Amino acid sequence: MKSFWPRLLPYILLGLTLCIASDLVAQDNADAPGSSPGIDISVRLGQEGGGDDVSVAIQLVVLMTLLSLAPAIVLLMTSFMRIIIVLGFLRNALGLQSVPPTQVLVGMSVFLSFFLMMPVGERIQAEALEPFQAGDITSIEAFNLASKPLADFMLKQTRTEDIEFFLSIANMPPTSVDDLPMRIIVPSFILSELRTAFQMGFLIFLPFLVVDFIVATVLMAMGMMMMPPVIVSLPFKILLFVMVDGWYLIIRSLVTSF
Repeated sequence: MKSFWPRLLPYILLGLTLCIASDLVAQDNADAPGSSPGIDISVRLGQEGGGDDVSVAIQLVVLMTLLSLAPAIVLLMTSFMRIIIVLGFLRNALGLQSVPPTQVLVGMSVFLSFFLMMPVGERIQAEALEPFQAGDITSIEAFNLASKPLADFMLKQTRTEDIEFFLSIANMPPTSVDDLPMRIIVPSFILSELRTAFQMGFLIFLPFLVVDFIVATVLMAMGMMMMPPVIVSLPFKILLFVMVDGWYLIIRSLVTSF
């Protein structure tokens, strides 16, 4: 069952992009003296106020490019990847094929990601969006300021050896953390997240694997060779998971891991 989130997110961002574009165009038309009520988009590298900023048309091109990359940004540059992988390991460890459904796991991952990424979003709002809307900074400066909180978040979850690995591949000299480009930070973060998620998944598998061993040993001792151990161990694994309040432990471990 495919996830609905990667399909829904581009349409949401498309609507936001069109709203922003319409506001920018309306503002340009209102500021221009003697302008007609029609929409006139032109490519300019400067503004009358003296600030160096790109025109609305170029901003639209950049926004549409970011729109096409939005699913990858949400999936690979936030906490979503670790959460969905760990929840997938949990479902397989329990031996359940479709419970909870994939849409439920994706929904949990999305809202947990919103919760964890809220401080980053607030920093982007305060440091980049609000000054840009007030006209204090240009769109290029706003983009650079907006990428800084996201890069700080990814660097906190990234291992040093992963960064050094991609620096060596790119033939770059040793670089300070503040000067690392996003083309180094993003793949390093993805590699570190995959490693962390698989380590957590291994620890989740261990107690359920012990239950499978015990059930298989008991069935062998009783001579029940034809009875599949998975059928017998499944209720015991669910009972164990409920008794230890497994959902609380899993969610707490995921949240505190960030």
